[in-house]
Amino acid sequence: MPIPVIDFSKLNGEEREKTMTEIANGCEEWGFFQLVNHGIPEELLERVKKVTAECYKVEREDEFFKNSTPVTLLKELIGKKGDEKLENVDWEDVFLLTDDNDWPPKTLGFKETMTEYRTELKKLAENLMEVMDENLGIQKGYIKQMFNGGDGENAFFGTKVSHYPPCPHPERVTGLRAHTDAGGIILLFQDDVVGGLEILKDGKWTDVQPIRNSIVINTGDQIEVLSNGRYKSVWHRVQAMPDGTRRSIASFYNPSYKATIEPATELIEKENKEVNQLGYPKFVFGDYMSVYTEQKFLPKEPRFQSVKAAN
Repeated sequence: MPIPVIDFSKLNGEEREKTMTEIANGCEEWGFFQLVNHGIPEELLERVKKVTAECYKVEREDEFFKNSTPVTLLKELIGKKGDEKLENVDWEDVFLLTDDNDWPPKTLGFKETMTEYRTELKKLAENLMEVMDENLGIQKGYIKQMFNGGDGENAFFGTKVSHYPPCPHPERVTGLRAHTDAGGIILLFQDDVVGGLEILKDGKWTDVQPIRNSIVINTGDQIEVLSNGRYKSVWHRVQAMPDGTRRSIASFYNPSYKATIEPATELIEKENKEVNQLGYPKFVFGDYMSVYTEQKFLPKEPRFQSVKAAN
């Protein structure tokens, strides 16, 4: 069962209403959907593929297979000749790009390309937030303002560059363990060929099919709270694969650590009490992240209850 694929260009044409409905369905019924014709130039996306692949090959691959924790632990596990799995580690090479971080220095064109890409992704995220505002029936700009903690540009925008190398024993380790995302809107540029990303839909794990140069969108825990449970953050994972290196570039538009998050007042007033039966609390995002860091791979409901108890 493929996840929804939405032509974002039709948002500005005769099929706007239909496209808005498709996005609402993606948020409400799936928590994941793919955008095509999203406005990010194909030429830029091809450059992103090139520089991230080169960066992994030149600056990271050797180190991963020589000294990384997952490789070391997997070798030890196989040496024991049992059938156990690695439970608390991911078969993933990963680093974070933010405006404040040092970026990989050896790959020609990496910083220029990824700076341009991040600018485009941030604009797309803000467009999507306005679509969500409209679909939820709340004031235009509401989600962005909440994430920024008011006026200004205080929200966090980070990009996680991951590669999942071919694994000699994919049955013994997960590429990335099942979790929901802590933050707001996640925009993923995944591999065109090597799959492995799965979401939990109706109790079954469903593949997120690779589509060339699409952007996969999912909503995090903070969108679930702001929407009063109408949009759910969804469990997802990455399977380790025996062949091919999977590219995964996930950009996160998250609240400022100082931002206060709570269900939108209009939604509490409009929706019946059953929608908010979980009782989403009001909290500071930084406090939520302190809990999430310790409980990322555990059920999300206790995280909400933890920050509720702390306030």
